[in-house]
Amino acid sequence: MLLLLLLFLLSPAVSTGSAAASFVGSRRAILRSLGDGGPDHPDVVVDLNSSNFDRVLSASPASFAVVEFFAHWCPACRNYKPHYEKVARLFNGPDAVHPGNVFMTRVDCAEKMNTKLCDRFSISYFPMLFWGPPSKFASGRWVPKQENNEIQNIDDGRTAERLLNWINKKLGSSFSFDDEKYENENVAQSNDSDVGQVARAIYDVEEVTANAFDIILDHKMIKSETRAPLIKFFQLLVAHHPSKRCRQGTAEILVNFDELWPSGVLSNNSEFTIISQDKDPRKSFQICGKEVPRGYWIFCRGSRNDTRGFSCGLWVLLHSLSVRVSDGESHTAFVVICDFIHNFFVCDDCRRHFYEMCSRVSNPMNTTREFALWVWSTHNSVNERLMREENDLGNGDPKFPKMIWPSRHLCPSCYLSQSKKINGTIQINWRREEVFNFLVNYYGKTLASSFRDTIIHDSGVGDSMIDDLVSSANAVAVPIGAALAIAVASCSFGALACFWRTKQKNRKYSHHLYPLKNV
Repeated sequence: MLLLLLLFLLSPAVSTGSAAASFVGSRRAILRSLGDGGPDHPDVVVDLNSSNFDRVLSASPASFAVVEFFAHWCPACRNYKPHYEKVARLFNGPDAVHPGNVFMTRVDCAEKMNTKLCDRFSISYFPMLFWGPPSKFASGRWVPKQENNEIQNIDDGRTAERLLNWINKKLGSSFSFDDEKYENENVAQSNDSDVGQVARAIYDVEEVTANAFDIILDHKMIKSETRAPLIKFFQLLVAHHPSKRCRQGTAEILVNFDELWPSGVLSNNSEFTIISQDKDPRKSFQICGKEVPRGYWIFCRGSRNDTRGFSCGLWVLLHSLSVRVSDGESHTAFVVICDFIHNFFVCDDCRRHFYEMCSRVSNPMNTTREFALWVWSTHNSVNERLMREENDLGNGDPKFPKMIWPSRHLCPSCYLSQSKKINGTIQINWRREEVFNFLVNYYGKTLASSFRDTIIHDSGVGDSMIDDLVSSANAVAVPIGAALAIAVASCSFGALACFWRTKQKNRKYSHHLYPLKNV
């Protein structure tokens, strides 16, 4: 069958009208069934070259990568492309059925700029396929017959079916071309099963940060009355976001904030309007790098398209921030997060419920422990409410039901006692010190343990400036006024302030500065 197909594809075109049209139509139909070309099946394989190969692969959240080395002039490579694309559609792109499992890429060795890269992997024929962890490709090479190399040559992938079978054997999976999105999915086990799973949530924290910024822009939510809460939240991210590239991207936005959203313009108009197309922040800034948002979730992926995702990622971000702030910042960070949810969370019920819980806090949070435990207890309160609603409506995620967290399996030392109330709900007496220790380890150390902190884009805000911001013990306590506020906030912002002064020295500001006060 394969031989007949190849003969058909490679046979010379007939020059007469109806025969030629019939041939071309049949050939296109076959290619379309394999997944090549046309608007129905756009390419999803990521093209790499010597300038971005290491960077893109080191930043990939996928567990494994496949790299195809080919030459654009090679007939066999052209014929193989639809087979490779068919497999890639399962793993790559916004419509992928199994995102985050395998990153499908290719390199054109016929391009001169890629000569050294192809030599690095000892390419001796086309197409040549390799398998391995993305980070190993970024830092490694392949030599024939070399033992203990984590990069392996795929020796049996000459059709889409054979390549997918090869991948299934490696992963112990049963992926199929008949799989539908969010159906028959080998969803990762619940985060109740393995502490180490949260390490991959770093990619979802990046995803939710980028999505939140896009939502703010798309809904034109930056107004004169919301400007200060957003600046304060960005300051919190600059200092304590677990992803270095998100810290850098946020700092870059802050430095340019007054130019992008001038206070005078916002004061005169109810909504932010882009002064010119060149100043559209969506075109100029990527808050967490060029590859983010990726369009899918990993740790926070639900078994259905409408579950988990953004809300899960946002909770992971809030927990992560809560364990990273210092004692002196804890109450200010609490106020900043409450104001951010109140002003920028577009789910009205969620926003209202969250702010009500914020309003019940009557005493300042003087320690990181108090703040982290408040976020934890608030999350459990939300879960309890949603458990009741999902039970009544039957719309919960069957594989990830809402639960009181952490489970006894994850943190047995967190439980002092457990009993059932008259109404059937569970009453848990917690060892709160053990809970706090668990939160610090889970959302602090473990969350970022497998993350390679790479900088995706170049900006005027250097690494040393970000390090200065991150090391600040009072990074959140800054006045409002965008970049100018950063300049006068505290001595720990000296590097960024110096950068700002250099950039803004010829500008005049008429607005006043007000320090952010604890409330």
